[in-house]
Amino acid sequence: MTDVKTRIDETVKASDVVLFMKGTKDMPQCGFSSRVAGVLNYIGVDYTDVNVLADEEIRAGIKDYSDWPTIPQLYVKGEFVGGCDIITEMTLSGELDGMFAENGVTFDKDAADKIREANG
Repeated sequence: MTDVKTRIDETVKASDVVLFMKGTKDMPQCGFSSRVAGVLNYIGVDYTDVNVLADEEIRAGIKDYSDWPTIPQLYVKGEFVGGCDIITEMTLSGELDGMFAENGVTFDKDAADKIREANG
């Protein structure tokens, strides 16, 4: 598990925003991954996607790494943020905008506002 933990740690720290998901940002393979990738794509966040379906060690290891039982998992600046429900709540409350802004992550504020307007 140490080798997998090292690989995950290096991946999480190599990019400002990393999404461990089922599928890819262009072709999600589960509804929860699709929702989080859809938010990030829509608001224009530059992020690294890691397809856990392509690597069983990563799929199992990411759950131990974060001590979080489900996928997708979003990391910002090396810190675990949460899964689909948490990211959805943070998007709708504006908290995700604040986190991105505080961490220097570029995103389209108007697009984020449109998500909130459509779900308000």
